[in-house]
Amino acid sequence: MRIARILAYRVELKVKEGSYKWAKGKSVEAFDSTVVRVDTDAGVTGWGEVCPLGPAYLPAYAEGVRAGMREIGPALIGADPTRLLELNLAMDRALLGHPYVKSGIDVACWDILGKVAGLPLVTLLGGRFGPTAALYRAISQDAPEAMAASVRRYRAEGYRRFQLKVGGDADADIARIRAVVAELRPDEILSADANTGWQTREALRVCDGVAGLNLFIEQPCPTYEECLAVRAHTSLPMLLDEVIDGIGMVVRGLADRAMDAINLKISKVGGLTKAVQIRNLCAAMNVPMIVEDTWGGDIGTAAIAHLAHSTPPHVLIAATDFNSYVTPDTADGAPRRHEGRFAAPSGPGLGIAPRLDVLGEPVLEIG
Repeated sequence: MRIARILAYRVELKVKEGSYKWAKGKSVEAFDSTVVRVDTDAGVTGWGEVCPLGPAYLPAYAEGVRAGMREIGPALIGADPTRLLELNLAMDRALLGHPYVKSGIDVACWDILGKVAGLPLVTLLGGRFGPTAALYRAISQDAPEAMAASVRRYRAEGYRRFQLKVGGDADADIARIRAVVAELRPDEILSADANTGWQTREALRVCDGVAGLNLFIEQPCPTYEECLAVRAHTSLPMLLDEVIDGIGMVVRGLADRAMDAINLKISKVGGLTKAVQIRNLCAAMNVPMIVEDTWGGDIGTAAIAHLAHSTPPHVLIAATDFNSYVTPDTADGAPRRHEGRFAAPSGPGLGIAPRLDVLGEPVLEIG
C-alpha cells in the first residue's frame, strides 16, 4: 500500500457562544481549520485535522499548515502510510521543524492503519480504559461573577473539570480565581490558565494572592525558565502547556521538577506518533496530563478521544471535546459529549466519516 494523493480542505469553524477569549485581550469568533485527506493506491483513505488557535498563540498559523503541506507532500507520495515512524522521519527530512504542519498527515496515516487492521485507534494506541473519559470545559475570560456562573452552567452539563482563562491584570485574575474556586465542589478540578500571559512579577503576585487554594497554575509565563522561577516561588501545583512542544521538553521538565502535570496537544508535537511517545513517558513517570489539541472540529476531536481514552485514568486529568464549542459538524460518528464525558469511536481507524458536502472542494491536492 502506497500514498497516492494528499488533499487539504479549508473549513471555518464558528464559536457557538459567539467568541472565545483568553490572555491579554485575545479573542476569536471563528477558526480556520485544515482537514487533511490521504488517499492510497489500495483505495483506503485516512483523515486528519489541524486547527491553530489563531496566528498569535503559538508559532503556527492556518495558512502555514497548507503551505507546509505543499513542501512535504511530494516527498510522501509512494510512501507506505502504515509505517508511521518511517513516515515521520520522511516528513522531518523534507521540512525541518513546523510540527503542526505534519500532524494532520500523521493522524490520517494512523486512520489508514486502523482501517487496514480493522481496529479503532484507541485499541492500537494502548486499549480503551473504561467506557468513557472525562472532559474539561474552558471558561472564556470574563468578569469574576460571570466566570463563576459559567462553572455552575457547565456543571449542569456534567463537567467536573474546568480551565479558567486568566493571563490579564493580576488583581483582576486573583478576583476571577477566587470567585471560581468558591464555586468548586470537592470532586472538581480547576486550572487557572494564563496562556503565557503574565510577566514573572505578575505571576508571582497572582500565586501569592491565591495561595492555599485548590487549583493548578497553568503556563503562567511565555518561557520555560520564567515558569520554572514561578514554580520555585509557589506551593501551588504547576501545569505546563505551551512550552511542551516535544519529548525533549518533557524530559527536561522531569529532570528540573518543573511541573506537576502537562497539557499534551497533538498538533503541537507533530501528530499522534509523537504524542503517544510523550503520553507513554508521562504515564511511566506518573505525570498527570490533559489530552487535547490547539483546536479543531469533529475530526480533531476524534483523534483526541482515541488518545485520551487509551490513557491510563490515574494520569488522565481530562480531555477536550472541541466539537462541542464550534459549528458546523464536519463528520458523522464523531465523539459527542454526554454528562461531561466522551468515548472514542468504535469503528476502524478514527471511526468517523467526513461530511464531504460540508468540506466542499479541496484547496490543495498533491499527487
